[in-house]
Amino acid sequence: MSRLRRMPPRRSYDQYCSAARALDLVGDRWTLLIVRELLAGPRRYTDLHADLPGVSTDVLASRLKDMERDGLATRRRLPPPGAAYVYELTGRGRALLPVLQALGSWGEGELGERRPTDAVRAHWFALPLLRALDGEGLVEVSLEEGEFHLHLGAGDGPVYGDGPAPGEVDARLVMDAATCEAIARGETPLRQAVRDGRVRVTGDGPPAKALREA
Repeated sequence: MSRLRRMPPRRSYDQYCSAARALDLVGDRWTLLIVRELLAGPRRYTDLHADLPGVSTDVLASRLKDMERDGLATRRRLPPPGAAYVYELTGRGRALLPVLQALGSWGEGELGERRPTDAVRAHWFALPLLRALDGEGLVEVSLEEGEFHLHLGAGDGPVYGDGPAPGEVDARLVMDAATCEAIARGETPLRQAVRDGRVRVTGDGPPAKALREA
């Protein structure tokens, strides 16, 4: 007779403190970076593994199960012809966006120059650019590493996505890697980079107009 695999009990700090309770859920290594990836919308396991260099398959599978158990993410099967399983954030999981943004802002000074061993994905710059942009609209960003798009003012849906924007954009930003890294480190405000000609802005939507008029 086969034995059912039981999930281990969730570890806890056993402290009556909301910060400790939050860390019970998201304090494990990789959990918040999985949230970062799922803020782009539903992702397959293989895609998550590809965009989280350094995580083992066992750890990724374990973290995803923990996130399902704790109500941060769900797993569902796509209808044909996709027929693949994807993971996506619940409303409670999406509510971690301000937490990630605060951590990103706090950690700007820790980036420094990119090291030879540092992995990078174009869409990892989505969150710092979201912090630098106001209003609502669809923004496409083109870097040397690739393209991604931002959903400014997004409610329940993805806040960013990998690759070209799915439709007509309100603004398109083109910049080199050095400029984007300076913005991510907090050294160069986005609007200053636009004024200096280091970021090329096209489009007629409110985000494009706001950047050109800044």
